[in-house]
Amino acid sequence: MEEGSAPDPSEPAGRAPAIRPFLLTAGRVAGGGTGPPLPVETQVVATASGLRVLGSLAFEQHDIVAACRRPQSVAELAARLHLHLNVVRVLAEDLCTAGHLVVHVPDARTAQDISVLRRVIDGLRTVPDSRDALRDSG
Repeated sequence: MEEGSAPDPSEPAGRAPAIRPFLLTAGRVAGGGTGPPLPVETQVVATASGLRVLGSLAFEQHDIVAACRRPQSVAELAARLHLHLNVVRVLAEDLCTAGHLVVHVPDARTAQDISVLRRVIDGLRTVPDSRDALRDSG
């Protein structure tokens, strides 16, 4: 980036690696609102209004909306952004409530499709644990 130029709003804003998940969600947990947590295979995609306000969103919310230009699962999103799965669930729920994301929960047959399950498992293996270490890939 050139000196004096504005940052690209479609790029991740970055985050301090020492921030604990409960700080990112203000102590809230996934599914703590009206229903159960979003399933890991749930597809999320940014709305037009979410993309319009992208520059005004803070840190992880910005990164989630920017990454959701194309639909992807909650598990893939957590892995891609190196965020705890429950942090992504809580923030995605907030972003849906604000109208910045749309959620598509696959039907039961899709959730049982072996190729979908393998992609979800592979995505979960790349999500760092609370010590920022990758899970066993075996």
